[in-house]
Amino acid sequence: MVEQGARRVSEWLSDPFGYLGPHDGIVRTFQPGAIGAWLVTTQGRLRMRETATRGLFEGRLPADGAYSFHIEWPDGSADAEDPYRFPPLLGEFDLHLMGEGAHWDLPLRLGANPCTLDGVEGTGFAVWAPNARAVSVIGDFTGWNAEKLPMRLRHGAGVWELFVPGVTPGARYKFAVTGADGVRREKADPLARATELPPATASIVAAAPDFAWNDAAWMAGRAARQHAGAPISIYELHAGSWRRPWQGGEHDWDLLGDQLIPYLSDLGFTHVELMPIMEHPFGGSWGYQPLSQFAPSARYGSAEQFARFVDRCHAANIGVILDWVPAHFPTDAHGLAFFDGTALYEHADPREGFHPDWNTAIYNLGRAEVAGMLIASALWWLERFHVDGLRVDAVASMLYRDYSRKAGEWIPNRYGGRENLESIGFLQRMNRVVAERCPGAITIAEESTAFPGVTASPDSGGLGFAFKWNMGWMNDTLRYMELEAVHRRWHHSDMTFGLVYAFSERFILPLSHDEVVHGKKALIDKMPGDDWQKFANLRAYLGFMWAHPGKKLLFMGDEIAQWREWDHDGQLDWQALARPDHAGVQALVRDLNAIYVAEAALHASDADARGFAWIIGDDVDNSVFAFLRSDPAGGAAPLLVVVNMTPVPRHAYRIGVPLAGEWQEVISTDAAGYGGSGLGNGGPLIADGAAGHGQDQSLSLTLPPLSTLILRHGGPAA
Repeated sequence: MVEQGARRVSEWLSDPFGYLGPHDGIVRTFQPGAIGAWLVTTQGRLRMRETATRGLFEGRLPADGAYSFHIEWPDGSADAEDPYRFPPLLGEFDLHLMGEGAHWDLPLRLGANPCTLDGVEGTGFAVWAPNARAVSVIGDFTGWNAEKLPMRLRHGAGVWELFVPGVTPGARYKFAVTGADGVRREKADPLARATELPPATASIVAAAPDFAWNDAAWMAGRAARQHAGAPISIYELHAGSWRRPWQGGEHDWDLLGDQLIPYLSDLGFTHVELMPIMEHPFGGSWGYQPLSQFAPSARYGSAEQFARFVDRCHAANIGVILDWVPAHFPTDAHGLAFFDGTALYEHADPREGFHPDWNTAIYNLGRAEVAGMLIASALWWLERFHVDGLRVDAVASMLYRDYSRKAGEWIPNRYGGRENLESIGFLQRMNRVVAERCPGAITIAEESTAFPGVTASPDSGGLGFAFKWNMGWMNDTLRYMELEAVHRRWHHSDMTFGLVYAFSERFILPLSHDEVVHGKKALIDKMPGDDWQKFANLRAYLGFMWAHPGKKLLFMGDEIAQWREWDHDGQLDWQALARPDHAGVQALVRDLNAIYVAEAALHASDADARGFAWIIGDDVDNSVFAFLRSDPAGGAAPLLVVVNMTPVPRHAYRIGVPLAGEWQEVISTDAAGYGGSGLGNGGPLIADGAAGHGQDQSLSLTLPPLSTLILRHGGPAA
């Protein structure tokens, strides 16, 4: 037997299959700390010889090539299979698709995948680290020793892989990556499907999702629930702080579903949007600095529990939207940053690769493998967890190379412009792939600029999103609502300007978490006046929002007029509902959702200018607005919306209408049941034939103070 034990361990770490395992009739195994090793063969046990390198044993390969090991340790013994006798895990086509950035089943190939090879159960590990000098699997099963399980490099693809016998779901692991710079770093798995509970940072071996879904009917009809003419009313939620568990229990998806789903059904929301649930190291980021794009956060339970939560939502006719963050990632040492000793996932130049707003790294979306990984993540949630939509965070930061940067702090694109062509191409491709593979699913852009064509088809140069958050509407109208009523006449256009561009995209009107944090005050507390006026202002504003073209999004707590800013470490102020004024706001939201779904005029033409017409848009002295909503394609009865944004009631206020006959008040935000004064227009109103505001008919109305009225045309007069 040729003595080769004097070789240093580091010499085979980068090419373990070139030395360990069976070679030319010899079997070698490295078992650091072992006091003895035997080959277990069909002829019995054969003692292996320890070489000059401590822990390296070698023995003669039996004639039939079949063997395993028996290892003696200071505290016991164990039988083991040899990882270095198994063939490669990944096929050439897998590696080709990875290199193209087009492997949509990526988390079932990279990462940790329990499997059986040659009749042996274990886990296949694979990680992309093309510039690493060596990569090892470390974990509970190695004593976290980086020299015990070095991996095989698949040259050309830059993927390191190894089948480790005996490793089963639940095992903790990381990758020990010796970088191009010679530094060894312990990295969590970028493709992990489960993780430890933060602040612990290890990845956890998890079986592939195998949930028994019961939502076939929902999935088949989903497209009809989520198109531009459907009623979509979204409740934005932070899973950890909606309601704290009773009796000191832990959060989990089952408990949340028990409480949340009936609540949403009662209030009539059509969708719930979850702030990022992908694993993230820092809870204070609210999930917007994720590191595990494929793993539901361990904070709320298992992947199976999350799937069950989605299934239960679908059974209750509630869609599930996830916030998803492909714009940036945190630089925690165990994460993606400088993964293989180089800027692998991020740009090397900080003018492209570092985000000054969030102190995070920016994905290099011009690199096929990085873009492909992120698209595979989007598909993972949509396909494996039946999620109905993704709201893509911080799109504006992706579209412009100079976003939040001063002159000299950014690099122009190849044409000398500021547009980020790689990000634009990524978003277009992502939306194409989602549309092709996930029928009925939607993508939503949080995009705060006037970038053209966010919801236009990529075939016509657009980005391809289904919807876009209307940040301009939110900023303008909130600025107006924060003013004392006496000053609103000078800012009338803040409420009307949104209609100039309301149909240029398919919009969602967002009152999100961002508006009730960091000293911005709770929504109710933004309103001017005494307590009565604050509540009246909020009710009028919500009525205006639900009547305005665009889908609706309301952050948790706003529906109960919570006084405190949102606190991610606390819970909503549920005790506030004991007060009639808070309960009244909640009742109004319930009724607004009901009428929004029931009345086609309020949703079918959300993205169709033919369904909206101003009646009064210029009454600045009285701060009154009036407009019509209709469904020109469906022929539903039109609705008249009248908004009075002063605390002064207005009697015999005449408003032109297009149709004669009865008009019935169906919503008054000033109703006594909502906490208002109860002033209004009882019984049917008759258009009396007097022309006004360019219409052949008109109504004489009582406008309650700080209120929104919605009236339905009820047919011809008797």
